[in-house]
Amino acid sequence: MKALTITHDTVTRKALLELAEKIPGAWIGIRIAALLLLCEGWNSSQVARLFGLTRWSVVRWIQRINEKGVVAVESKKQPGRPCRVDQAIQKALEKALEKSPRTLGLKRNRWDGVVVVEYLARNHGVRLKVRQAQRWIRRLGFSLRQPIYRYAQATTEGVEEFRKTVKKTPDDQEK
Repeated sequence: MKALTITHDTVTRKALLELAEKIPGAWIGIRIAALLLLCEGWNSSQVARLFGLTRWSVVRWIQRINEKGVVAVESKKQPGRPCRVDQAIQKALEKALEKSPRTLGLKRNRWDGVVVVEYLARNHGVRLKVRQAQRWIRRLGFSLRQPIYRYAQATTEGVEEFRKTVKKTPDDQEK
């Protein structure tokens, strides 16, 4: 029986590694596969070359496994910058988004990123950029809608004034 091979053009080592970057938890599977290869006798350089890693990354995996055992396979949570909008502010923002901005003393009729930034700065002392405020609107379950533009209806006095001041018409054609 002949061995199967992958013949599709889009399935490459690079494409698969990029896919592993996108899928949450895929790197744990790669780490397990790398450790299995190491158990089978591969050296760290071969494993690193196979998965497109640095040799030092594989060495650190080995060191961590030797120190802690199998529990070291899972990646530890990376510390990051603390969120500026804590739970209390999130709840207050959610309640505020249910109301009109005018009831909270803001000069707009609809919520958008700019209005949320202004609200958070005034009421909670939190400074965010507009894009981040838009993300918070979505994260809290609300949607951003396009603003409604309404044009004022022309009056007869306004039409006459327009004709006299702006529109260029010969004097003999005025009605």
